[in-house]
Amino acid sequence: MIIAIDGPAGSGKSTVAKGLAERLGFTYLDSGAMYRAFTWKVSSSGVGFSDKEGVYKLLADTSIRIECSADGSEVFVDDVDVTREIRHPSVTENIHHISSLEFVRKKMVELQRDFARGKDIVAEGRDMCSVVFQDADKKIYMDADIKERAKRRHSELGTLAGEGSLDNLIEGIAQRDHRDSTREHAPLKREPDALYLDTTSLDAEDVVDILIKEIQKEQQKN
Repeated sequence: MIIAIDGPAGSGKSTVAKGLAERLGFTYLDSGAMYRAFTWKVSSSGVGFSDKEGVYKLLADTSIRIECSADGSEVFVDDVDVTREIRHPSVTENIHHISSLEFVRKKMVELQRDFARGKDIVAEGRDMCSVVFQDADKKIYMDADIKERAKRRHSELGTLAGEGSLDNLIEGIAQRDHRDSTREHAPLKREPDALYLDTTSLDAEDVVDILIKEIQKEQQKN
């Protein structure tokens, strides 16, 4: 069974997807971690983000994998554990350079589908419903008020948030929303057959409870 969750930054996708996967005994796929991993690789390599030919060659020579265990997921680039490094704000600020490239997205879709093969998974990202798993058993689109999303992101970043104010985070999220929803390839959008959830006033456990009931309904139909 494949459960696909899309939505903008800070909508609660990651926390909910992890909790849902744990409750169901499914494997969790953080698709954004793959883009973050390659963004980190490009940044570390010295290849400029605007050098499409250089980025293309680098991608062909890069191995990205996610290993899941009871303790969570670990992300490896060329067998180097970069699980913490890919969450740094410098990666977040530059990921749009990578995620907007068609050849990168094509490769990531291949990796994500390979990861899911033969598994029951909960996959979250921005094009899980619309592109990667168009035939998912359950599609969900999560959203929340931008101020609430900024608060959540600030809490997630912890010490990595630095001295940036909440207003700066709101501005950054608004810019990312615009880039994600207007990019040429696989833009963020709500699919007509996706369950819409506004999580502004809901905590993660509430959302997981709602989704468990929805999934149980889906399973009974089938």
